[in-house]
Amino acid sequence: MNHDMQPQTRSKKPVLSIKELSVDFKTERGLLQALRRISIDIPSQQIVGLVGESGCGKSTVINSILKLLPNNALIKNGRIELQGEDVLTMSQAQLRATRGKRVSVIFQDPMTSLNPALSIGRQMTNIQYRDQLSKSEKRQRAADMLTRVGIPDAEKRLRSYPHQFSGGMLQRIAIAMALLMQPALLIADEPTTALDATLQIQIIELLKTLQKEFRCSVLFVSHHLGLVADFCDQVVVMYAGEIVESGSVRDIFHRGSHPYTKRLLECDPARIKTKTRVLPTIPGSIPDLVNLSDSCIFNDRCLIKQNNCPQTVAPLMELTTGHFVRCYLNQEGESE
Repeated sequence: MNHDMQPQTRSKKPVLSIKELSVDFKTERGLLQALRRISIDIPSQQIVGLVGESGCGKSTVINSILKLLPNNALIKNGRIELQGEDVLTMSQAQLRATRGKRVSVIFQDPMTSLNPALSIGRQMTNIQYRDQLSKSEKRQRAADMLTRVGIPDAEKRLRSYPHQFSGGMLQRIAIAMALLMQPALLIADEPTTALDATLQIQIIELLKTLQKEFRCSVLFVSHHLGLVADFCDQVVVMYAGEIVESGSVRDIFHRGSHPYTKRLLECDPARIKTKTRVLPTIPGSIPDLVNLSDSCIFNDRCLIKQNNCPQTVAPLMELTTGHFVRCYLNQEGESE
């Protein structure tokens, strides 16, 4: 391994620690409470999955980490500590030095994340602007990285443009670009959504290999529960701007306790045992985030609530070591 490609060293402190983060968006109807009291730790060299329906706040979490929220966003509360430094208090110069270098992102559609007018080589050398290397050294580094992600004849392909690659190859290039600067944290935002099932598995296997090689931490955002179960160490389940459950992969997939987590798992096509023309869904819709009541956010869609359930917003309670759930019901669905 080249000297400039040394992997991250292991640390006991979390690479990323989000503490009590609350984010509102100013709208014509009033303040939309997009995130409420979000706390997530991503340990060194661990892969944490973030799952939930569209609109649950996953993208807002990512944009908060990068401090790329729109102008109408209002951070009401919280800290986002990246290697001990609060991202939310960084200057623009500090943020520019952090994005891409200490934290990188793989987006879900490489066709829109790569510049169609520039060659792959140009784009991969441009992102190395912080490093005092010659142009030829940067191109060699880029070619080496392309080889590592499985692009054949890498030096020649540096002269190619995005439209000359397949979707799977483009996502490999996007991974190469994200890891080129050796980030401490890699955010993978639905990185396999635009790919077919076979390519999805290939990309996940590639990410597994590279994560171990570079020893980086990963925040893996996905709707695909099967990939989350296969790839992640920890899982955080979000619903309507709140964390409703978190724990190890085994905790979530074998002992999922929140009613929403249970329904989400039931909707996973891989878990359906009998043939059906109609995939299961969760009836109802998420609550109005502008006019939130004091009741449990899943109250209207919950199938296991009982007459004695308080139906108010529950605190995150620890069921077993490291397994937290925001619900007054225990694993058996009985009132605590």
